[in-house]
Amino acid sequence: MYEGEDYDLAGFCTGVVEEDEIIDGSNVKVGDTLIGLASSGPHSNGYSLIRKIIEVRGAELNEDLDGQPLSDALMAPTRIYVKSLLKLIKESQVNALSHITGGGLLENIPRVLPDSAKAVIDTQSWKMPAVFNWLQQQGNVEATEMYRTFNCGVGMIICVPAEKQEEALQILKDAGEEAWVIGSIAEAAQGEEQVELNGLEA
Repeated sequence: MYEGEDYDLAGFCTGVVEEDEIIDGSNVKVGDTLIGLASSGPHSNGYSLIRKIIEVRGAELNEDLDGQPLSDALMAPTRIYVKSLLKLIKESQVNALSHITGGGLLENIPRVLPDSAKAVIDTQSWKMPAVFNWLQQQGNVEATEMYRTFNCGVGMIICVPAEKQEEALQILKDAGEEAWVIGSIAEAAQGEEQVELNGLEA
């Protein structure tokens, strides 16, 4: 509910691409490498649950979390990857891109995969940022639900041919990204879930 001088500010941007340059996931194949790009925090997603956790737990927004106020960790500006990704697309081969927004890894990755493919993700390949550990602990959120609600430290996932893995990683790191191999593409049986999370902690 809005009261008094309350207001909501929203914005958006659009882009154009030549039809023959659209990356739609149709080139994804078994054996492809998945590369993750680090997020800066929740990235404007999951805030209904975040607000509920803060309210129920009576959390103080100025409490220290990994050397910064909780409020700063929760409100860190969303990372924008466009410059790094355009450089990668220009200099290497990209088969699919999955922006990890609302719905987390579990709901966003399948949108760019053929029905016959699944993403096998190693959740131990990166350290989950403190803000997500805090949310999981304070909200008593199950591990799988964390990956369905939040980006959990991964703001973008890039699918590249296995033979382009090292080239892609170097391009991304040279562009200033924190990038690492997060998983690979495997064959999916009919009706099988298209994201397999390995290494989950309860």
